[in-house]
Amino acid sequence: MRCARSALRSTARVLSFASFSASASATSPIMASAATTTARAPVTSPATTLAKRASRRSAALAARAPRGALTRSFAASNAPGYAPGDVHPFGDVVVTASQKTAELAADALVLSMCEADAAALTASDDVFESYGKGLAAIVHDVATAEEFKGKAGSSAFARVPAAMGLPFKLVGVVGVGKAGEIGADAWTALGAAAAAAANKAKCESLVVAKYWMGDAPEEFETKARAIAVGAYLGAFDDQRFKSEKQAKTLRLISVATPAGADVSGALTRAKATAAGVALTKQLVAAPPNVVTPTALADVARAIAAEFKDTMSVKILEKKDCEKLGMGSFLGVSEASDEPPKFIHLTYTPKGKKAKDLTNVAVVGKGLTFDSGGYNIKAGAGSMIEMMKFDVRPLARPRVVAVAVMGGAGATLGAARVVAETAPPDVAAHFIVASCENMIGSRGLRPGDILTASNGKTIEVNNTDAEGRLTLADALVYAEKTAGATKIVDVATLTGAIIVGLGAFDRQDTRFSPTRGFNI
Repeated sequence: MRCARSALRSTARVLSFASFSASASATSPIMASAATTTARAPVTSPATTLAKRASRRSAALAARAPRGALTRSFAASNAPGYAPGDVHPFGDVVVTASQKTAELAADALVLSMCEADAAALTASDDVFESYGKGLAAIVHDVATAEEFKGKAGSSAFARVPAAMGLPFKLVGVVGVGKAGEIGADAWTALGAAAAAAANKAKCESLVVAKYWMGDAPEEFETKARAIAVGAYLGAFDDQRFKSEKQAKTLRLISVATPAGADVSGALTRAKATAAGVALTKQLVAAPPNVVTPTALADVARAIAAEFKDTMSVKILEKKDCEKLGMGSFLGVSEASDEPPKFIHLTYTPKGKKAKDLTNVAVVGKGLTFDSGGYNIKAGAGSMIEMMKFDVRPLARPRVVAVAVMGGAGATLGAARVVAETAPPDVAAHFIVASCENMIGSRGLRPGDILTASNGKTIEVNNTDAEGRLTLADALVYAEKTAGATKIVDVATLTGAIIVGLGAFDRQDTRFSPTRGFNI
């Protein structure tokens, strides 16, 4: 029986093939000709064969859908409802200055405290008692319970019982470290921790003060600015991608000042600085289908529109970049359906001419997604899902380095700061060569040789070295076209930084969370 079934299957295959052949002979001139003639086909020369193949390839390329026609439908680029970043991120939150008086009132009161003052804190501390009778005992109790020692970054907060009849519902202390080592980072952290705690406690108003208020008025300005920057950032909460958004209650933040101190200018500059930082954070936090090269260009346009007296913007499309010979930049972008965008924001002080000023350029790395190309990021630990900003583990697993579009985010954030603070004696250019590094038949291959806009040729042995390729043309443009005499390159280039500086963590004395490396 087994042999019979096998024979039937073989017969069926033969009959099926015969039926197909007969049908094809009746309908296809090629098959019919092959069945009815024995004449040998004419011999074709190799050159003719190659020419025909080239012609077929050209026809196939021409028949392809135009670039962009096959962009994603469900993981939609520029996903509706999600803004890449907000030029005005703080809404109706206001930071003001108030002289320290016994009548100073708010829902929350937060003071700084160095290690020496924390060690000397008692339940009858004069400083806290000057804000309200009984506050010192509350602060002393919570500091003891939470073992608060005044170390930088530490904090302790407590609710104030309503029965005490005080104007504060929340009181707290934030450590600023050793008295002789307190810098701008500590004051920024004070403002941020205070605002975040007040928001969490559903407070509408907040007073932030130094424990020791003996500064001369002119010395306090720098500290007030740092506290205000932190306060704005602590009050800011990016909820774009949360399904359940939390109401933000904090509206008014007061920085307590010594008598005679005028910090209004410092607070204005602080808001501009914080807005630039928040914009950068939003751009880096958003996924690559929200922050695309086109979205970054839109943010640049928004900055120019908001500050049109001093800011102008030029967006170079692919054809414009081709005319400038940007083969290094365009080689990286070749495989992506997202069109590349070369962004050039220019700040010129009102009433000034760029030729009469120092020309400075900030150039940011703008890869909105980096697959690694054909040298794809693969395997355990590659973290390809985080490659909207290129995070790679360093020698110590808990530390990461931000590179790919964080530079572009920082550059646009810096443009936002400069546009509002309006420095008088400098012309500033903010340049981002933005694209994706993807894989495809058009894409860059290991071993390819590209020609940059200055005529230099580059052999690409690893397609995951995309950052320096895009930056090459951006740096040439900054010098040759923008005319910059000083250039700041904003890109981590993770592998290169490890070679140059070695592995590090946040305990490294060369590293500051807000200013990066000090070398």
